[in-house]
Amino acid sequence: MLEAILFMLGLGVSCGSVLSIASKVFYVYEDPRIAEVESYLAGANCGGCGYAGCSAAAVAVVKGEAPPNVCIVAGADAAANIAAVMGVEVGTAEPLTSRNTCRGGDRADDKFYYMGINSCRALSAFYEGKRICSIGCLGLGDCIRACAFDALKMSDQGYPVVDEEKCVGCGACLKVCPKNILEIKTMSERLLKLNEADDALAPCQQTCPAEIDIPKYIRQIRDGNYEGAVNTIRERNPLLLSCGRVCPHPCENYCRRGIEDEPVSINQLKRFVADYEMNSGKRLPISCAPDTGKKVAVIGGGPAGLSCAYFLRRVGHAVTIFDDNPKLGGMIRYGIPEYRLPKKVLEWEIDGILKTGIVAKTNFKLGVDFTIGSLISSGFDAVFLGIGAWKDYTLRVEGENLEGCYTGINFLTRFAKWQQGDSDDEMPIGNRCVVIGGGNTAIDCVRTLIRLGAQEVNLVYRRTRAEMPANEVEIVAAEHEGVKFTFLAAPTKVVGDENGHCKQLEYLKMELGEPDASGRRRPVPIEGSETLLDCDMLITAIGQGPEISFKENDTERIKNLGITRWNTIDQVNPITLQTNIPYIFTAGDSATGASLVVEAIGGGRRAARSIHQYLSGEEVKAPEKALFKKHIKESIFESVPGIVQEKRAEMPELPVQERITCFDETDLVLEEKEALRESMRCLQCCRLCYNKDDKAA
Repeated sequence: MLEAILFMLGLGVSCGSVLSIASKVFYVYEDPRIAEVESYLAGANCGGCGYAGCSAAAVAVVKGEAPPNVCIVAGADAAANIAAVMGVEVGTAEPLTSRNTCRGGDRADDKFYYMGINSCRALSAFYEGKRICSIGCLGLGDCIRACAFDALKMSDQGYPVVDEEKCVGCGACLKVCPKNILEIKTMSERLLKLNEADDALAPCQQTCPAEIDIPKYIRQIRDGNYEGAVNTIRERNPLLLSCGRVCPHPCENYCRRGIEDEPVSINQLKRFVADYEMNSGKRLPISCAPDTGKKVAVIGGGPAGLSCAYFLRRVGHAVTIFDDNPKLGGMIRYGIPEYRLPKKVLEWEIDGILKTGIVAKTNFKLGVDFTIGSLISSGFDAVFLGIGAWKDYTLRVEGENLEGCYTGINFLTRFAKWQQGDSDDEMPIGNRCVVIGGGNTAIDCVRTLIRLGAQEVNLVYRRTRAEMPANEVEIVAAEHEGVKFTFLAAPTKVVGDENGHCKQLEYLKMELGEPDASGRRRPVPIEGSETLLDCDMLITAIGQGPEISFKENDTERIKNLGITRWNTIDQVNPITLQTNIPYIFTAGDSATGASLVVEAIGGGRRAARSIHQYLSGEEVKAPEKALFKKHIKESIFESVPGIVQEKRAEMPELPVQERITCFDETDLVLEEKEALRESMRCLQCCRLCYNKDDKAA
């Protein structure tokens, strides 16, 4: 017995010695911080952080391969606790959230019918599924079954709806969706996303230069969710108050309802919700991503510059706007009259943009007070050039420099500065005024002159009314206000009196010939048809271009900045808007020539996307399937069955006799009842699907 005990004791000592030696030889140290970090993680093992479970994520944090905010589920408190364990700054991650982009569902027609298949992935394997729409939701709910957080539900219409409060952006739904209609993105990624050919887009959204999700915000209006509608618009356009007043709404030209009926009054609905926020007494919060430490200089505070600055700030960059005018707004402040866009409305809108943390420096002129080179030397990482098109084109005829002769933008700007108290330079107004041109600037000039008390205002245009590029509603308004029109008239000379003041415009009568490159019939002069038109004030409004003299006062490198033959700033790519100098980007009128406000806004966002790529060290490039200025062919219909004609909402406006005596806003906002009725006219189109009218047979 004693021998057995001694043997067992010796065996135990031997084993202990071997194990002791083995522990020294094969010892694996585990950092105690790993367990502590893991204890603060959510324990969901969802994989949304990009690691294979919470243990792997904790190891990555301790190794310095992942930030303290790696867990997308645990939240800010957990990130702060993990940062304390690691002794680092917590930072703030942008949460990922899921969105379903397809709203077709059961509206989509079936091309096949499969029995016994209950999985989207299985169904997709058979000729890409049953739906006619190539990208449409199959509706069998693979995504819902994959979600571990109960954040997805199937709607009554047969497509998944995301509960954003529950969604943690883990990506499980995206992995199982065979149609890629679900997207997992951060706020920054959503803000900078461009329309692509594979997206679920209505024709109106494809057409909008700002790429606003038009069906979504109209649906939100219909549901009484006005704040949601404002946020939807603001995800693409920070100047919704201004755009709601001055945009010529090209989107309405592609409204599917307009094929069989009058198009939906999309722009009036945008203005309705924009005014709702402004008049509600509160501003809706605008969130911004964490600071990146990068600085961007935005030169020009017009719609392109404001848009670019807004999106750059929202994705976390520090932005300073430099503008040579006393106030921001650019052409929409100094080129659009008060009766179209009240300055107090514009002030409210710009103030909201600046409240995101953007710095503004006014009365700073490029090439005089600073240069692009000096900005780079002072620490700016990139520069956006949105200098606009402020240089008026001239007639280049005898006498156009006589006293009493002005150019369009110069006239509107001088008057706006005087009206706002930015200048004492009041301009004398003639009794018999002539404005030359057919665009929006010319119309703004004639309508302004009417309000300033001119006895007779005549617009002279070398083509016919049908060829005028101005907005139709503005032309009609000018006609109602008493403006006279002289068509098919090409100015040849300005005749002055003995005091050097203009007294007559000489013009040649024209007739229309063959179409030119613009598609409009070219005006051809009628020989010997010289005609005189009396005037004591003449305004030439035939177009404008950028002023680029700033190049001459800058560094040698900036002097090589690409310029087109129209004096616009050249871009390597019209989508990326990067110039031949990698850290300089451009958009708006300085890149395109005089164009629409909404074009400048869309350009500003595209430029912000490219600048963000540049600052992030990524390749500056456009999406491979970017839809820019194109349409998805299958979404453009020739007929739309199931439509019952219903009159479009009419825009309320001040009576003519009242409005021509003042600068009060002419076009008014829809009443709520009318806005809700108009929202019901929207067919809620997607790529192929749309809602037929309830009254349709």
